[in-house]
Amino acid sequence: MKILKYIVAIIVCWSCNTQDKNATTSGSTSTDTKVVTHTDTVYIVRNADVTPANAYSDLFLDTIVIDQYIKDNKLSSDDGQGFKSFYNYRNLQFAWFSSLGFTEQAKGFWNLQDKLGTKADKGLRNKMDTLLNMDTLTISRFDTSIFKTELALTHAYLNFYKTHRDKMQFAGISAEKTIPVKKQNTMAFADTILQQHTDTLVNKTSSQYILLKQKLQVYHSIAKEGDWHAIALSAKTRKGASSPAITQIKKRLQQAGFMIGADTSAIFNDSLVNAIQLYQQHNGMKPTGLITDTLIRSLNVPLEKRMQQLIVNLTRAQWMPATQDANYISVNIPDFLLTVFENNAKAFDIPVAVGKQGTNTTMFTGDLNQVVFNPYWNIPASIVQREIMPKMKADKNYLKSRNMEQIGKNDSLPTIRQLPGKDNALGKVKFLFPNRYDIYFHDTNEKDIFFKDKRAVSHGCIRLADAEKLATYLLRNDNSWTPDKVYSAMNADKEQYVKISPAMPVTITYYTAWVDEKGQLNFRDDLYANDSKTAQMMFENFAPRNIVALNDSLQKVNN
Repeated sequence: MKILKYIVAIIVCWSCNTQDKNATTSGSTSTDTKVVTHTDTVYIVRNADVTPANAYSDLFLDTIVIDQYIKDNKLSSDDGQGFKSFYNYRNLQFAWFSSLGFTEQAKGFWNLQDKLGTKADKGLRNKMDTLLNMDTLTISRFDTSIFKTELALTHAYLNFYKTHRDKMQFAGISAEKTIPVKKQNTMAFADTILQQHTDTLVNKTSSQYILLKQKLQVYHSIAKEGDWHAIALSAKTRKGASSPAITQIKKRLQQAGFMIGADTSAIFNDSLVNAIQLYQQHNGMKPTGLITDTLIRSLNVPLEKRMQQLIVNLTRAQWMPATQDANYISVNIPDFLLTVFENNAKAFDIPVAVGKQGTNTTMFTGDLNQVVFNPYWNIPASIVQREIMPKMKADKNYLKSRNMEQIGKNDSLPTIRQLPGKDNALGKVKFLFPNRYDIYFHDTNEKDIFFKDKRAVSHGCIRLADAEKLATYLLRNDNSWTPDKVYSAMNADKEQYVKISPAMPVTITYYTAWVDEKGQLNFRDDLYANDSKTAQMMFENFAPRNIVALNDSLQKVNN
C-alpha cells in the first residue's frame, strides 16, 4: 500500500508539471517527492538530511503525536497531508520552539497574525499571551503542553499562510521553507537566500527584506574573494599620519560603501576623515572622524560575522507585512530611536530609551489610539514585588515620599500607583497602543539618559526624549489642540485622556542591520543577544567569542 501511494504521488507530481509548465519548482533530493503548485511542496517522507546534530531546533516530535493532533482537530485529508509535509521536511523537529524558548519565527508569525490575521483559537491566544510575557522561557523536551502549543501554532500558521500569502514578504516560498531546518555554513545559507525569488513583492524599493538581500549580495561577492584581514592600528593615529593600515581602512570603507573613489594611499587625509564620519554615523558611534578603539573593533568584525548578521536580520525582516502603512511610527530597539513616517517618508526622529537586559522591550505591532496627559503610573506587580515592597519595609514613609499610594491588594501583593506630578516616573504624558505586553511610550524626568549612546535603562516601556513633540504631532489635525494647549495640558497636574483618530500604527522592531532611506547599510550592537541566539541555531560555525578574542589581541597591538 505504501509503495502504491508513493507511485501515485509521483504521477500527481508529473501531472502538475505537465499541466503548468510555468510553475516554479526547486531541486529534488533523494529523500522527498514533490507535488508542485507555484512553489509549494509536499514531502511524503522525512527529510533525512536533517539530524539531531545539525537541526535548527533541538526539540523533536513523534509521528504519533502529529497523527493524533490531526485526528483530534479533524483536519481534512489535504490539510492533514500539508501538516505532515511541514514536519516531514523538518524531520519532525519543532519549528516554533527550541530549548532556549521561542524561535525568531514564532514571534514574527504571531506579530504578523496580530497585524493581518483573523483571531486564532482562544486557547492558543491565552497560552501565547502567557508565554510571551515570561521574562525568561526555557523549554523541557518533556513538557507536553509545549508540544500542543507547537502543533497549534503550525495549524494556525498553515491556515494563515493559505489565506494571507500574498501579504507576506516570502509569498514566493512554500510554507515549510520559510523556517530554517538545519545549520549550514554561511556561504551556503547566503546562496539559498539569494536564489529565492522575490518577484511577487510590491514595495521592492522600501522592503527591508529586499534591501538587506541586496546588501547580502554585496558582502557575498566580497567573501568570494576571501575574508578581510584584521586591521592593527593605534587609536592615537591622527590626521596627516601615514601607515599601511590606513590603506586597509580605506579599502574596507570602500568595500562597505562608505568611501567613494579609489584612493588607497597610506595617508590619513580629509577623504578618510569624511568616510570615517559616515561609517561612524551608520554604526551607532559619534561621527568624530577620528580613529578610535571602537572604530577599529567595528571594522575588524569578521566578514563572515557580518554576513551572518545580515542573514539573521533578513529572516527577521521576512516576517514583516509585504506592504507598510503610509503613516506610522517605528521604533528600532538597538538604534534607540523612534521615527515618524508620513506618506512613507521620514518626518522626524526622537531619541528613546528602551528596556534593560532582563526587562527587554519586545518586538510587536500595535495602534496608538490615546494620549494621556499627566498620567497615573499603575506600577506593575513585578516591580512592586521586586523593588517597591523591600523599600516599604525599610521605610514606612517610602510611598508618601515618592508621591505613591496603595489603592488595593491583589492576593498578598499591594496594588500601588504613583500620582501625577513632577516626580511621576512617566513624566507628563504617555501614549497608549493596547498590547499584551503592557508597553507604551512615555515622557521622563530623567533627561540625562539621552546624553548616553546606549540607553537600555527602563523596565520595558519606551521613554521619549521629546514627548511634547510627539503629542503635538499626533493631535495636529484637531484644531482644538494647539501647541499651546498641549503644553498647558502637560503642565496641569491633572490626568486627561485624549483619543487619537484615526489611530497611528506602531511597529517595534529589532534590527541590528538595516538599510536606511539613503540606501546606506547600518549595523548596531546585539543589545539583547537575539542575533546570537538565532545565529547559533542557523550556522554550523557560529562562534560569538571569536570577535572578543580578536579584539583582545588587537588591543594588545594598539597598546
